[in-house]
Amino acid sequence: MLIAGFIFVLGLVVGSFLNVCIWRLPREESMIRPGSHCPACSTALRARDLVPVLSWIFLRGRCRHCSEQISPRYPAVELLTGGLFLICFLQLGLSPALVAAFVFSAFMVAITFIDLDHQIILDGMLALLAGAGLILQLWTGAVGWVNMLIGVAVGGGLLLFLAVISRGGMGGGDVKFAAALGFWLGWPGILLGLFIGFISGGVISLLLLVAGIRGRKDFIPFGPFIALGAWITLLYGRKILDWYLGFLI
Repeated sequence: MLIAGFIFVLGLVVGSFLNVCIWRLPREESMIRPGSHCPACSTALRARDLVPVLSWIFLRGRCRHCSEQISPRYPAVELLTGGLFLICFLQLGLSPALVAAFVFSAFMVAITFIDLDHQIILDGMLALLAGAGLILQLWTGAVGWVNMLIGVAVGGGLLLFLAVISRGGMGGGDVKFAAALGFWLGWPGILLGLFIGFISGGVISLLLLVAGIRGRKDFIPFGPFIALGAWITLLYGRKILDWYLGFLI
């Protein structure tokens, strides 16, 4: 329990950092200067204002200096990251694969919320994602060279084909995202990840349409669904594939 609690707190701290990435990277702002500050009044925040989740609760969701409302998404991102880290630990235990899963989870959270906010997936972040996958997955032995290269080709190639036939329905960022995921998921994991992404995207989009939250002409970013499918596949892909093959037999 002690280790699990530490892992969860670690996820909260990483989530706090991801909030900074989500805000600053699309705006091409420095990650170092200025330090953490209120986006409304630009007042520098002290350490007591930067405790993940707790500071937001104690401040009742408002800036200490200007009383401007602080979006509840900040603690939501922190709690989400903490939860993902905890699930990774419970699934993988203390292992090299856990380190890889932490890095992967952080990337998925950042990419998801940047895409939701700006409808873009940053090339620089995808390059880092691909490089991290290449190094970490070879280090853990989870994905070999051949499967990795096939995963890159299939992931990028499949979404490129869909982008061409849909005439803009699939963005270039999604294509590059799928290719970068090939380094992490390999073959046939990339196909499973994209399949889960398509299914979840279709179901959630339909629910949003039925609920009237989105219209038929409204753009719904696909990156978050790719990220969801990829994360599920990284942790549970082997079990899912084994179940499917056993079901067929």
